[in-house]
Amino acid sequence: MFPKDFMWGVATAAYQIEGAVKEDGRGTSIWDTFVAEPGRVRNNETGEVACDHYHRYREDVELIRQLGADAYRFSIAWPRIQPAGRGDVNAKGLDFYDRLVDELLAAGIKPAVTLFHWDLPQALEDEGGWLSRETAYRFADYATIVGSRLADRVPMWMPLNEPVVFSMFGYATGHHAPGKSLGFGALPVVHHALLGHGLATQALRAAGCDNIGIASNHAPTWAASESDADREAAETYDTLINWMYADPILRGSYPDPLISAGMPEGWEDDMATISTPLDWFGINYYQPVLVAAPGAAQGKASAMEGARLPEGLPFEPLELTGYPVTDFGWSVVPDGLREIVTTFHERYGQLLPPVYITESGCSYHDTVGEDGAVHDAARVAYHEAHLNSLSQAIAAGADVRGYFVWSILDNFEWAAGYQERFGLVHVDFETQTRTPKDSFYWWQGTIAASR
Repeated sequence: MFPKDFMWGVATAAYQIEGAVKEDGRGTSIWDTFVAEPGRVRNNETGEVACDHYHRYREDVELIRQLGADAYRFSIAWPRIQPAGRGDVNAKGLDFYDRLVDELLAAGIKPAVTLFHWDLPQALEDEGGWLSRETAYRFADYATIVGSRLADRVPMWMPLNEPVVFSMFGYATGHHAPGKSLGFGALPVVHHALLGHGLATQALRAAGCDNIGIASNHAPTWAASESDADREAAETYDTLINWMYADPILRGSYPDPLISAGMPEGWEDDMATISTPLDWFGINYYQPVLVAAPGAAQGKASAMEGARLPEGLPFEPLELTGYPVTDFGWSVVPDGLREIVTTFHERYGQLLPPVYITESGCSYHDTVGEDGAVHDAARVAYHEAHLNSLSQAIAAGADVRGYFVWSILDNFEWAAGYQERFGLVHVDFETQTRTPKDSFYWWQGTIAASR
């Protein structure tokens, strides 16, 4: 089904698992600030302890080794490295990731490093955050620091995770940190983040790193009907959510003049940096999006319930119907993975480097049963179906090199708090007890059989 050298991986993010937010010189991140504001997160929960991975990383690496995964994708907390986002380096922060990388290598696991998984140092946000061009340059400085320390042992790098999510949810709708509701005023965030990615890619290479990509969230956009209005709305959404982030990197241009008009003055001069060639392109996939023209689908549930969308949008995302849903309410559409991978290959052709699925997963509200086990048949079914879908894309000619499960551990799910559980391993957040789920053992067998 998959090539012998196909990479089987698992993924996490620093703020979602590490805890220890006030230890060993770590600075404050925008997520520390955001979760401290009442009502921002379900049950006002925080990542202050999370999975306590900062202290329990050896236990977690051992679980990954037992799983048989080839690679572990984790993020580095920028505030641990530079508490103020610039200037002095926190040696204890670098030392932690040094130990983690060595532990992974000793276990035969490839470290795959994400430099930015949304936890911007609060000091930089106070100076404008990603609305400021300066943040892109500070990001490159940070990349140099981390790359110089770990280049000799980390074989896979991605500067950014899901720029669409932190720009849209963080700056356009206010659903995530830093909680700004700027609507289309958030477009400069997109440009500065992409510029930061290009600068960081160059900085990593200069520091001796190679095999650099991105982990970018993408999904098929489906029109709610065959009407011209709905098809046009879906095309507009597709352009804003998918191609505004991929085109600059892969084509060196924005996909629409209206988008370009909202970008900072002189944006054209940055496109050569933004489109710095990558060694691979990572796609995070969860579910397709159904889109209608505004007001065309009255009485149907919006997919963005609770998010403060800008007024006057030329589209309306709707909930998909007719598919199974996870406990998070996300639709389970395995064929969407094949579709988005195929779409990328058709859209970009020779411009597209090899692809990795850098995230895919599902949340079910698992519990430990009386037998001491966690029976999560729905998660097994999810991944089995998505692997089948991906194998179809590969059979049709798509160059896909690996699949990373989100996530190895149940963790802090951003604004949704701890209710949502994506892990192959159940975490009791009161005792920090780890319990591998049935899906863990299924993956263990699947990986072993692939070899």
